[in-house]
Formats: sequence, C-alpha cells, structure tokens
Amino acid sequence: MRGKKLSRRDVLQASLKGATALAIGTVCAAPARAEAPPAVAITPQLVEAAKKEGTVVLYSSMDLPVGEKLGKAFEAHYPGIAVQIERSGSERLFQRVAQEFASNIHAADVINSSDASHFIPWKKNGWLAPFVSEDVAKYFPTDYRDPDGMFATTRIWLSSIAYNTNLVKPEDAPKSFADLLDPKWAGKMVKGHPAYSGTIMTATFQMIRELGWEYFEKLSKQRVMQVQSSTDPPKKLSLGERAVMADGNEYGIVLLKEAGQPVEPVYPAEGTPTISGPTGIFASAPHPNAARLFQAWLHTRETQQFFIDFTAQYSVHAQVQSKPGRRKISDIKLMKEDAAGVEQMTEEIKTRYAKLFKV
Repeated sequence: MRGKKLSRRDVLQASLKGATALAIGTVCAAPARAEAPPAVAITPQLVEAAKKEGTVVLYSSMDLPVGEKLGKAFEAHYPGIAVQIERSGSERLFQRVAQEFASNIHAADVINSSDASHFIPWKKNGWLAPFVSEDVAKYFPTDYRDPDGMFATTRIWLSSIAYNTNLVKPEDAPKSFADLLDPKWAGKMVKGHPAYSGTIMTATFQMIRELGWEYFEKLSKQRVMQVQSSTDPPKKLSLGERAVMADGNEYGIVLLKEAGQPVEPVYPAEGTPTISGPTGIFASAPHPNAARLFQAWLHTRETQQFFIDFTAQYSVHAQVQSKPGRRKISDIKLMKEDAAGVEQMTEEIKTRYAKLFKV
C-alpha cells in the first residue's frame, strides 16, 4: 500500500480483518477440495432453470421483517420464483438442520446463520454444495469467502450496548461492559440468550475471552431480563421495558433511532463484539437452480447495498457505499471473531450460562 491512497474497500477490509478474519480461515481446517469451482454468472439459462423449480427455501436467523423484505425483493426481480423463509434463532436452526439430516429430510435450499461456527461441521459433513457467484469471486476479499466455495459472508453486524434516552441521561449512560456491573443498573437491563441466538453466542464467546466468566457471574446478579433473540433487546428498550441493553444487535438500535425511537447505541470501551453471517447452499437442496440463483443474487452489489441501506448492517462487497450519517465500522473498536473458538466452547457456554442466568 506504500504510496497508494487507501480505497473504501481497503479501509473496510483493514478494519474488519482483525475483528472477523472470520470463520473463513478457521473453517478451512475442515477437509478441503482441490479448489473452488469456477465463478458462475446470472444467466438467462440459470434464471429459466430456477423458474421451472418455482421455489427457493431459505433457512435464516435474520429478523423476520428483514428476511421478508429480502424475499419480496427477489420475487419482484424474478417473477415466478417464490421465496419460502423459515426463520428462527441460529442455535435452534442448527439443531433443526441436524435433526432433519438425521431423518433424511432435506427441505432447505439455502441457509444463512448468525453463528459462523455452524459452517465448520456442515462443511466437514459434506452437507454444503460448492458454488461461487461472479460477484463473490470479483468483489469479496478472500477472508470473507470459503476457498472451496462452500459459503460466503453475506453480512456483518455488531452486538452493542444501548440505552433508552427517556430513561437514562447521556452523561449517566454506561460506557463499557464494566459499567453494567454498577448496582444502579440492577433490574434495569435486558439481554439475549446464547442458547437461542447465534449473535449472542458469538458475542458471549468474545466477551468470555476478553473479560472472563467472572464478568458474567457478576452480571447474572444484576437481575437482568432474559429474552431469546438478539432482535428482542432493542425492541424491549424502545418500549421502555428496560433502560439499558446489555447485548443485542446494534443494527436494530440504529434503525429504531432513525425511526424516531428513544434509543442510543453505545460502543463499549473494551470493544464491540463482531458477528458475521455466512450463507451457503445445501448439497441436498430440493431446488438447486433456484438456490444458486438466490445465492448469486444475494451477493450482488444491489442486494448487498440493501443490507447497508435498509438493515443498517455492513457488507464487504467492494462496490457498496456506506450510508451517509451512520457511524462507520472503521471508527469502532471491535472484538475479534473466532468461529473455531465458538465451536469448541458452544456447549460449555450454553451449560454455564444457563446456570448463571436462570429463566
């Protein structure tokens, strides 16, 4: 980069690399193919084959309104192909997929998870189909796409702290995770659950690594309202049911704030947990051509821009632009994601967390 002006892509990649360098490198510990397949463009032939199948089934942990808006956009772009969305928390989806494969049920075509560690066993089990779209090959950094073509990072988001501005003054708001342990927040916080949400599982792992289990032991004594999905804490906060959000998705807070709701995100001094959401196609997809078309469309510049503009998340596609007025991810101190680490600690996190935060 010496003597060269950094592009938006360079800045984004540099800011994210230390934070996510994703699961891609760690997932690759799984048995690898010789190489990824050639990149595939969206052609009239692919579209016609997908229309003959007529349906694509997406398993996703995206907030349902986001997933539905995404599905409608695809259906409008490709009339005659219906998008069927099965939405649940990533940890529940992971269990469902395992149960379905054990029963020789193959209902899903495409899957997007907010827990990147899920792609490690799926890849090892041979459940994913290699597919690389033209946009992924051209515009996605190698750190954010599987070298064997099994998946690509569709979206990146954060799990932040936040507060209700009607209930908390800016000068009194927590500035760090450590601040949440102040007795004044007892009975006033809400947070998601790692046994349900992949976002919370990933964030919890990062916080344990940086702050230790001792932090959660202390936090559990603060009488925290426990909800399931990472999409729930922002909603509880905006309704005034709790004054502070201990974790949850930052994009929900940003969207609520832009809609005029009394919420404000806080990026903790210790660093903000970073989450990536890969998407892949199942090798057993009942609608393989529709799956390929959806996967290719999902990673086009237009659809990636949708994630930025309408969902307040982040994309690594080199051609997308940040939305004016929003805080740039390069200006936020981030915690590093480690999918392999999450996979190794998943059961420990679920067990120890359940003992601490009894519902």
